[in-house]
Amino acid sequence: MEAFLRDIGEIVRNPYVALIFFAALVFDFINGFHDAANSIATVVGTRVLRPFQAVCWAAWWNFAAAWLGGLYVANAVAKWVHPQYVTIDVIFAGLLGAIVWNLITWFVGLPSSSSHALLGGFGGAAIVHAGQVGGVLYTAKVVTTVEFIVLAPLIGLVLGLVFVAIVMWVFRKASMMKMDRWFRVAQLGSAAAYSLGHGANDAQKTMGIIAALLYATIWSKNQAAFAAGKVQFPFWIVLVCHAAIGLGTMCGGWRIVKTMGMRITKLRPYDGACAELAAATSLFTSTALGIPVSTTHTITGAIVGVGAMHRLSAVRWGVARQVVWAWILTIPCSALVAILAYYIIKFFH
Repeated sequence: MEAFLRDIGEIVRNPYVALIFFAALVFDFINGFHDAANSIATVVGTRVLRPFQAVCWAAWWNFAAAWLGGLYVANAVAKWVHPQYVTIDVIFAGLLGAIVWNLITWFVGLPSSSSHALLGGFGGAAIVHAGQVGGVLYTAKVVTTVEFIVLAPLIGLVLGLVFVAIVMWVFRKASMMKMDRWFRVAQLGSAAAYSLGHGANDAQKTMGIIAALLYATIWSKNQAAFAAGKVQFPFWIVLVCHAAIGLGTMCGGWRIVKTMGMRITKLRPYDGACAELAAATSLFTSTALGIPVSTTHTITGAIVGVGAMHRLSAVRWGVARQVVWAWILTIPCSALVAILAYYIIKFFH
């Protein structure tokens, strides 16, 4: 509590730092709001839970992930940009780029990646600040993250195919009515597992940004340690970030729920459970490896996988194509918005 009060006092005494800290929590809230569709789309699409019940269920498990996720992804995001180019203006512009792009894609109902919006915004602002591309970003982490733009949905798709194939074989003699009854219960567990994975991976991205902000300002005496080793910060930041993403999930993103849970393919309870379990498996693995993977990409791939298992025509490929275009455009578009925001910030600040 003493460390919490000391840090909050330091933040409040610097209005600009307080503004950026607040912007980071706004992004975290919008992340939960935007990605609520990922957490609840299948359980709403299969009518296992009503929308309000689903968001409450998902929000609780988003928050509970504070005790399970570790800090590997937070470290990856905090060190995404070379420390010498991390300034408070860069952080603020990066957050604005991510927030604006998330709101645009939410408004049109496209499930884009909040993770890649944040990384694109942060990287774009750092590049324009440095005046160069080379050396601004850590190459290995950039390459891994870009690779997972393709790999995350493919992993989700393959796991979704495998899980639904196993379920169909194991329950091949059961009636569809019995399967629906069993998997309506099972889907509560799979939805909880997915929401845990979502909270563990996505909340850490905001933690990484806040850590970068605090090391650049009120913890500047530890800047050398930040540049040389792992990011360390108190547990109160973990709790605040998980609370913000959980509250965002509570508010829900109903436009995207329709796309994810109803428009891509028709889902039954066992389809939804398989998709959620496939996505959760991928998310827990990537979180343990410290990869800031897109939860959106993962669950979308899994939904396509379970739909394609029945027949390829069960997937509305036109809708899936629109989603893929949103993925491709997210990093460059959020970077462009962040660059514009950086110039506006420098003009006024």
